[in-house]
Amino acid sequence: MLSSSCLLSSRKPPLQNITVYCRTPFLSAMHQDESADLREVGRVMKDVLGISNVPFKVRRLIVEVCDLVTKRAARLAAGGIVGILKKIGRDGAPGVVGGRVKSDATNKMKRTVIAIDGGLYEHYPKFGNYLQLAIVELLGEEIAQHIVIKLSNDGSGIGASLIAASHSIYADN
Repeated sequence: MLSSSCLLSSRKPPLQNITVYCRTPFLSAMHQDESADLREVGRVMKDVLGISNVPFKVRRLIVEVCDLVTKRAARLAAGGIVGILKKIGRDGAPGVVGGRVKSDATNKMKRTVIAIDGGLYEHYPKFGNYLQLAIVELLGEEIAQHIVIKLSNDGSGIGASLIAASHSIYADN
């Protein structure tokens, strides 16, 4: 994008060919910058990416791009979550789950808690908001109200323990 445009001047920044150089904390900082002059966007562009004197119009564009990237990431994550909910029969739809016909006599939607571990969800509030909105969009308000997303500290360690424990049941077979 930078090489085919003149947004940031005719010179190419030194980090242009590095695949990943704007990590999530910097993206979050720029996205959440609400100062009148988008000072944080300018600071990140200068200190992290080595691009100084970014015009205000470009800083506004950068915030919009951050918003689009964050929305897309949240929607992709929500798609995965909803896919799993559908697979385990927690999407509110009648039908077959895991080869068995659903047979809930009350047809009452059960509460489902989704544990999320990671700095993205914990330290990037806009991502969490977009994730919630995407789940509502995919499942509908009535079903989504039964889906709760909770931050789980050390979820990776707990998840690894659960996988090891469940695998040990089948290790002897």
